[in-house]
Amino acid sequence: MEPYYLTTPIYYVNSTPHIGHAYTTVAADIFARHQRQRGRETFLLTGVDEHASKVARVAAEQGLEPQEYADQIVEAWRALPARLDVDNDFFIRTSDDGHKRFVQEFLLRIRDNGREDIYQDVYAGLYCVGCEAFKNEDELVDGKCPEHEIEPEWIEETNWFFRLSAYQEKLLALYDERPNFVLPAFRANEARSFIAGGLQDFSISRAGQPWGVPIPWDPDQVVYVWTDALVNYLSALTYARPGENLVPTFWPVVRHLLAKDILRFHCVFWPALLLAAGYEVPRQLFVHGYLLLNDRKISKSLGNVLDPLDLIDVYGSDAVRFWCARSVSFGQDGAASIDSLRERYERELGNDLGNLLSRVTAMIARYRDGALAVAPSSDSEVGAFLEPLARDVAARLDAFDLTGALERIWEVVRALNRHVEATAPWQLAKDDARAPELDAVLYDLVDGLRAVAVALASYLPDTAGRILDALGQPRTLEWAEVSYGRARAVRGIEPASPLFPRVDEPATAA
Repeated sequence: MEPYYLTTPIYYVNSTPHIGHAYTTVAADIFARHQRQRGRETFLLTGVDEHASKVARVAAEQGLEPQEYADQIVEAWRALPARLDVDNDFFIRTSDDGHKRFVQEFLLRIRDNGREDIYQDVYAGLYCVGCEAFKNEDELVDGKCPEHEIEPEWIEETNWFFRLSAYQEKLLALYDERPNFVLPAFRANEARSFIAGGLQDFSISRAGQPWGVPIPWDPDQVVYVWTDALVNYLSALTYARPGENLVPTFWPVVRHLLAKDILRFHCVFWPALLLAAGYEVPRQLFVHGYLLLNDRKISKSLGNVLDPLDLIDVYGSDAVRFWCARSVSFGQDGAASIDSLRERYERELGNDLGNLLSRVTAMIARYRDGALAVAPSSDSEVGAFLEPLARDVAARLDAFDLTGALERIWEVVRALNRHVEATAPWQLAKDDARAPELDAVLYDLVDGLRAVAVALASYLPDTAGRILDALGQPRTLEWAEVSYGRARAVRGIEPASPLFPRVDEPATAA
C-alpha cells in the first residue's frame, strides 16, 4: 500500500497560536489518522517558521536575540498540537541545524544545475512584513496590504534572484497534465491564471539581516524566508528520524495542506524551485479558505482572534476538533464564532451522539442486566445503512472533503437515533415473547455505535475510545471495523456517563 505524507504550513512565531492555526493542524491530523486506520504508512509534519523579519523585530522589541525569543515562544506552538490531540510525526523548526544545512544544499543544487537559475541583481520595491512578501502597486488597497492592512516598506538592495520566469511553460504544462494537482479546482485555476499572466523572477535572499540561513556562497546575505520555509517539507525527511533518509519513501507521495493566502508561494514558486533543484513536485496541494470573525480573516495582526487553548479548556479538544471540521465547508471561507461552537457542542455532540450512547447503554443495563448478546440479522436496517459508510467516508477524505465525510458519518448517527424511536426497545421489553427481537435491536444499536466510533476516531480520538469502552468493545480502529456485525458479546455494560457534559462557562474571544 502506498505511503501517505501530509504537511501543514509552518507557522510564524511572531506571536502565539490562534484558531486559524488550529484549523489547519486539526484538518491535517484527521486526514493522517484516517490513512493510518486504513493501514498506510503515514507521516504528518507540522512546525514553525522562525526566520522572518517580523520575528526578528518582535525579539528586538523584547530585548532578546531572535534565537532566544524563538526558543521561548516555540513552547506555545508545541503545545498546540499536543493539546489538540494531533498525532504529528515530527515538529520542525527552521532554526534546526538539519534544516539549515539542507536549505543551503538545496540552493547549491539550483545554482549548480547549469541553467543559471540563480543570479545577482538589485531589488527595489515594496515589502509587506506581515506577509513577508514583495508587493506590486496593483496588489494594494489604498496603499495598504489587504491581508494585514499595513503599508508595505520600500526596500532597495542587491540580492540573489531565482529565475522563475524560465519555468513558466513547465508550470503551465504541469497544470495541464495534472488537473488534480491543486484542489479545489477554482484554486488551481487561480494559480494557473497567475502563471499564464507572466512570471517575474524573485529575490531569494535578503541583505543586511543576520537572522536567517546564510547564503552558502555569500554569507553576508540570508535566504529569503519564503524560500527557506518551503524547503522544510523536504528537509524534515532527511533528519526527522536520526540515521534515516525518509525522502525516497515519502517525498513521491507528499501532499501539502495550506490556506489561500499562501497559494502563490506553494502552487507556483515551490514547484518551480523543486524542478530547478531536480526534485519531483508534490503529489497534490489542497488550498482551504479562511475562518472569518466578523467577516474578517482571523489574524493576530488584525487583532481578532480566538485562542484555541482557551476553547479546549472549556469544551475539550474533541469538541474543538469537531467544530473545526464541521462548522465550515472545508475549502471555503466561513464564519467562526463561540456561539456556533457551543450550539454544535450541545445539539450534535451532546444530544445526537452523547444521548444516543446514554440511551443505548441504559437500555442494555436495564433490560438485559448489562449483557449484550450477538444477534446480527441478514436483513438488518442498521446493517443496510452501515454497509456503504466506510467506502463513502474514505472516498471523501481522499478528496480532502473533510466536512462532507463528517456529514456522512452524522447521517448514520441520526439514522441510529431514528432507529431507537422506530423500534421502541422499551415496548419490546414488556413482552417476553419478543425477547429475540429486543436482543436484535440492542445488538444493532451497539454495533452501529461501535462502527460510528471507529469512523469518528480520526475526528474525535478521545471520544471514540470512550464510546467503545462504554459498549464493552475493544479499541480496534482498523478501517475494516466500519462495517456491520463486528460487535462482540459482552457483560457488564452500565449506563454511560455523558460524553459531553453541560458547559456553563462560555469561552470568549481574545
